[in-house]
Amino acid sequence: MTTVAEAQKGPDSRAAGRRPRSGLLLTGLAWMVGILFVLPVAWMVLTSFHSETDAASNPPRFAAPLSLEGYRAFFDAGPWPPLLNSLTASVVSTILVLVLALPAAYALSIKPVKRWSDVLFFFLSTKFLPVVAGLLPVYLFAQQVNLLDNIWLLVVLYTSMNLPIAVWMLRSFLAEVPDEMLEAAQVDGAGLVRTLREIIAPVIMPGVAAAALICFIFSWNELLFARVLTGTQAQTAPVFLTGFVTSQGLFLAKVCAASLVVSLPVLAAGFAAQDKLVQGLSMGAVR
Repeated sequence: MTTVAEAQKGPDSRAAGRRPRSGLLLTGLAWMVGILFVLPVAWMVLTSFHSETDAASNPPRFAAPLSLEGYRAFFDAGPWPPLLNSLTASVVSTILVLVLALPAAYALSIKPVKRWSDVLFFFLSTKFLPVVAGLLPVYLFAQQVNLLDNIWLLVVLYTSMNLPIAVWMLRSFLAEVPDEMLEAAQVDGAGLVRTLREIIAPVIMPGVAAAALICFIFSWNELLFARVLTGTQAQTAPVFLTGFVTSQGLFLAKVCAASLVVSLPVLAAGFAAQDKLVQGLSMGAVR
């Protein structure tokens, strides 16, 4: 009887019995991937609180006495101007990207222009060229117009680099706005500005926050253009970090301490906008 009953249940019941096991396997794999990502960061944080001797030991001495030597060396090196330059370039370029990307995304989603797919491909095609391929022309142009070692040149570059990404993201978020809401606003006599402010803005605000955070992170972490186009006046935080790699060797504790301090603004922004980021990234996933 038991065999007959199991046969009558069919393959669905057997598949249901295997689901918990597959769920545990996926959970275990997810934990392993998460640990692989967290371990280097945890090692960096721990190394930053060691002395240079303990940090350079092989094998690493994880139980070595804690020290603030690396942080003292970092702050004694004068990191505030580079940090301020990075903050200026990242914040201003992110604001400019949103100001320029929102109207373009609106024209490509809610009020589509003719041949809008070609326009989207044009935005995407600007990312096909490797960044290093455009480095020499940009350098020569900046040299001709006397913009080398100028923070506003980085603002323009970061804006142009992040604009295609923001347009694509914001277009997908604007496409999620229900047509019924827009039609109801038109019936009520709401103009374009009022519709944008009272109808569209609250709906896409998580998406705007996600796009702004991603543009801020990309601008904050950019190294290649900042390394080549800046000197002392417009030096950014990533370029400042490379100064800890000297001809005398790599000071590991100082580098880890400096990397942790430079990463704090991005980590703080990510944690502050965590809910908006997850909600915004999931908005454009399914139409």
